[in-house]
Amino acid sequence: MQFLAASAAESGSSFTWIMIAYIVIIVGGFYLVAIRPQKKEQKRLNLMLSELEIGDSVCTTAGFYGVIIDVDEDTVIVEFGSNKNCRIPMKKEAIVQVEKAGE
Repeated sequence: MQFLAASAAESGSSFTWIMIAYIVIIVGGFYLVAIRPQKKEQKRLNLMLSELEIGDSVCTTAGFYGVIIDVDEDTVIVEFGSNKNCRIPMKKEAIVQVEKAGE
């Protein structure tokens, strides 16, 4: 009878460890699929925004293409269109794509 009780307690303990292992695997998979790529993209975007220079061609979140004519700490002034009269100040975060002036 003692053998059966010890066997039941042992199987309950192994079941607990298996559940903990599944939870760790699921959390690890979620990190690899969702969190890590997002952090990587955020680092790339921050690097791109820190390297902005006057004359760079940019695309904004609204889909407008323009040329940077002034850069401040957290804002840029972008010139849109060919008439050179449409200059709009905007936050750096509104820029999603940059093409360097020399390329």
